[in-house]
Amino acid sequence: MADSEPLSSLDGDPMATEALLWDVFGIIVDEAIQKGTSACEKVCEWKEPEELKELLDLELRSQGESKEQILERCRTVIRYSVKTCHPRFFNQLFSGLDPHSLAGRIITESLNTSQYTYEIAPVFILMEEEVLKKLRALVGWSFGDGVFCPGGSISNMYAMNLARYQRYPDCKQRGLRSLPLLALFTSEECHYSIKKGAAFLGLGTDSVRVVKADERGKMIPEDLERQISLAEAEGAVPFLVSATSGTTVLGAFDPLEAIADVCQRHGLWLHVDAHVVPPALQAAWGGSVLLSQTHRHLLDGIQRANSVAWNPHKFLTAGLQCSALLLQDTSNLLKRCHGSQASYLFQQDKFYDVALDTGDKVVQCGRRVDCLKLWLMWKAQGGQGLEQRVDQAFALARYLVEEIKKREGFELVMEPEFVNVCFWFVPPSLRGKQESPDYSEKLAKVAPVLKERMVKEGSMMIGYQPHGARANFFRMVVVNPMLTQADMDFLLDELERLGQDL
Repeated sequence: MADSEPLSSLDGDPMATEALLWDVFGIIVDEAIQKGTSACEKVCEWKEPEELKELLDLELRSQGESKEQILERCRTVIRYSVKTCHPRFFNQLFSGLDPHSLAGRIITESLNTSQYTYEIAPVFILMEEEVLKKLRALVGWSFGDGVFCPGGSISNMYAMNLARYQRYPDCKQRGLRSLPLLALFTSEECHYSIKKGAAFLGLGTDSVRVVKADERGKMIPEDLERQISLAEAEGAVPFLVSATSGTTVLGAFDPLEAIADVCQRHGLWLHVDAHVVPPALQAAWGGSVLLSQTHRHLLDGIQRANSVAWNPHKFLTAGLQCSALLLQDTSNLLKRCHGSQASYLFQQDKFYDVALDTGDKVVQCGRRVDCLKLWLMWKAQGGQGLEQRVDQAFALARYLVEEIKKREGFELVMEPEFVNVCFWFVPPSLRGKQESPDYSEKLAKVAPVLKERMVKEGSMMIGYQPHGARANFFRMVVVNPMLTQADMDFLLDELERLGQDL
């Protein structure tokens, strides 16, 4: 095909389509995978928004472009995107590249199917149930239900909706008018999606009662008990507790056994968010600890939850997105709560078992296939390989902690329980001046300056945040399976280099 020929000529031309895709795959392998995972390359090539708009040429025109122009577009998109698989990308709770998971994503994107009926997605309907069964077994359940959701925030929202429906099934038809004033409870360290979910579901953010956390960021069960009693005294009806396993910032694990005891006494749904993790349990971030015999004790009591949110796209490097909502329920609660029996999709006189049509369990209609990437990775790594990946991350986090303790100018926020290592870099000008009245104010300015410098140089990316009365500190997330001790040393060396003049 001539370079000047518009791309639309690919329609109905399988040979030209194949040639284009081979070229695109070559660019992906070279630019996104090889360079994007090399410590010799930049994490990002920073451009200011207006300059980046010019470089990308974002305008959509009436005429198509040539193959060479399109290939150059692909190179440009990759060049100026952040390389989240890079060994120096520490910015988020996800990082790194698993090749088998990537292969799964390529396959599902190529097949372009929607996971709502067996007739259109027979392989993936069966595969999803097997993967969910395995995840439930790790939680400690020999039965139950579940579904893959578009992110841990949606998993948490589903848990709220299910807990509300179980308590007041009339609300599906009659809406909020059928409900009393409801109250749900979560830690002050919870993921922000809890309040967003309450607002979206019409409960309102005022319905979220915030339970105190201790100095390590763990929910205090005694304050949970107090908050429940207070809500009841105010005329509200408690219905759900959301505990967290692996909080987003400090990596704390709520005491699930004690929280489950409180829920059992009051008849509340426990959700665990291991998204960041009982009955509603949030384990989206920390849930993968269940794969490790050495560290799974952090989630003791998770088996007592009613629901668990777990994001394998984080700690397990399954690739975005891969978020599971797991339920101990066997009453088909998901379908009863969300189903609408659309007759054009879920006909009851099909030639196969219609129980295999799982699309009515979810709020959305079209649904991505998220199980293959995890299934293929698990097939390749085995449970033992994934356990080793978890244990290696803990070991590297411990190495980083010990190195921080040895170096002047570095100070831990606290001893980490998980793979979130939170620390301050104290520049030379502030060392020994902790008693100065403006010390905290000046220290808070250090992390933003260093973040700007590292991003503009492209050397690494690491997140920072304030926390309560604590000034801005760095949150290092040790999760990329490619990481080595040399990368931990580089992180500290680079902060020293970038901050030596402050």
